[in-house]
Amino acid sequence: MHIGNLIRQKVKEQNKTSVWLAEQLSCSRTNVYKLYDKKSIDTDILFRISSILKFDFFSIYSEEVLQKGLSLIGLHANQSGTSFPTE
Repeated sequence: MHIGNLIRQKVKEQNKTSVWLAEQLSCSRTNVYKLYDKKSIDTDILFRISSILKFDFFSIYSEEVLQKGLSLIGLHANQSGTSFPTE
């Protein structure tokens, strides 16, 4: 997952501009473009962006954690015959 791309996509879906987001974040447009390039960002910033765009970006991380966690549990089940992690 590339959070910067997801933020850019959500801004576009809401017919907002990078200038608008920069104004909401009290930063420069250049910093918004740098944000779009980031694969990961600080949780405080992500919380602010989630609030501004009224979209829960954290839920995307939660889904990914669940999917990866379930696949890891499945791997352990296949290897050890149990559905619990072996660590």
